[in-house]
Amino acid sequence: MKVEVQLSGPGGAFKRIVELERAENSWRISVDGRSLDADVAEIAPYTFSILLRGRVHEVRVAPASNGTLQIQDGLQAFTAEVVDPRAWRGRCHGGAEAEGRQQVVAPMPGKVVRVLVKAGDKVEAGQGLVVVEAMKMQNEIRSPKSGIVERVLANEGQAVNNGDVLVWVD
Repeated sequence: MKVEVQLSGPGGAFKRIVELERAENSWRISVDGRSLDADVAEIAPYTFSILLRGRVHEVRVAPASNGTLQIQDGLQAFTAEVVDPRAWRGRCHGGAEAEGRQQVVAPMPGKVVRVLVKAGDKVEAGQGLVVVEAMKMQNEIRSPKSGIVERVLANEGQAVNNGDVLVWVD
């Protein structure tokens, strides 16, 4: 996927041509024709751990209702907007949330340290459901939608693998 992105940050505003290509367990990222290899793992909804040039970055991406993305890497904050709206339209951003019955899965292997909901609980989009500890970091796994917790498959102390279903929300 190749898109033109307008970025605004501490250094001012600038445009970049960004190309993303998935390659097995990593991503090839090209920015203005310069290629980079990156290992990317989603550690929580809208939060990514990115290994780039030997450095780990925890990047938070917060979609805004106006279609822009608020991106935070450590203390640096940026606003990003895809210049060609057709490349981003229809994706989940802004106030949009997942529809229908959703399974919430473990984004990485780890250990369940807290279960924050039980079957029958009413939840809001973005509300914490389960806390998974991985690599000595606790990650709150959040609900992709507002609804009712249908099933909780995770138990405190349970080891989980990447992709294991933790909770069903309907």
